[in-house]
Amino acid sequence: MSVRKIDGPSFHQAVRSNGAALVEFGAKWCPPCKVLLPILDELQQEEGERVSILQVDCDESPEIASEFGVMSMPTVIVFHNGEPVDKYIGLRPKEVYQQAIARYV
Repeated sequence: MSVRKIDGPSFHQAVRSNGAALVEFGAKWCPPCKVLLPILDELQQEEGERVSILQVDCDESPEIASEFGVMSMPTVIVFHNGEPVDKYIGLRPKEVYQQAIARYV
């Protein structure tokens, strides 16, 4: 399992389909986003089905980024039962995301 890329039409369904979802808002050209992606892939491998880890490309889906007030990349938003509950702006250590997931699964 790896991080799943989602876009506008599938976004809301994807964050509601599971109890907890961690969504990375970034872009292909963003250097910190490129560093974060392997960390999120690792987390998805470790967490398995307990959490959905998703990726939104802000260039391809600007309406979703705008809806959640994403102004900087990467931004990671944790959703619980479809509602945003935590927001992390900028690259953070893996442990920060692990703790966020643990609070909601």
